[in-house]
Amino acid sequence: MSELTNPALRPLRDPAPLLERTRQEWGGRSDLWVFAYGSLIWRPEFGFAEQRPARVHGWHRALKMWSRINRGTPECPGLVFGMLSGGSCQGVAFRIPQQEADTALERLWRREMMTAVYEPRWLPCRTGEGVVSALAFTLSRRSPSHTGVLSEQDYRRIFAQACGQFGTTLDYVQQTHDQLLKLGIHDRSLSRLLCLAPRAAAD
Repeated sequence: MSELTNPALRPLRDPAPLLERTRQEWGGRSDLWVFAYGSLIWRPEFGFAEQRPARVHGWHRALKMWSRINRGTPECPGLVFGMLSGGSCQGVAFRIPQQEADTALERLWRREMMTAVYEPRWLPCRTGEGVVSALAFTLSRRSPSHTGVLSEQDYRRIFAQACGQFGTTLDYVQQTHDQLLKLGIHDRSLSRLLCLAPRAAAD
């Protein structure tokens, strides 16, 4: 069943107005900053002139967003990261040159906003060279793609079974964890979740 005919894969809303709003908010008069907290860290798919370790306050990385395409299926949903309100989040701020930013935004929309689940926001990111306002893809707890509370048993089952067009949920989580460690970022909650992974798959 294709994305267009499967109701589970149809966009929740039209992503085009969200892209236009984001373009207007950016203004096109300066370089574009993007805050990465998940797979954008290790697979950005856009050119950038600079990357900085960054922290955002008021939001945190959470493995609580259903994935029915990339890391799971409608029949066996997987998980991807969303950024939920509360706490803080360490990640990477990418600077995209002004002349390349519009093309980068279109690529980001094709990748992150295919089902228009995320809420694009401009968030202040603290870096070693000062604060920058960066585009971040956040998740509302009211979204039908937000999982709510998951048990350890739920995570074990998803790590063992969920696989989509880009691979398994477990591989996605492990790659994000490994890249964060390379950047000197220790996400204790993420490390605890990986301890629930099937031993053979995690080795």
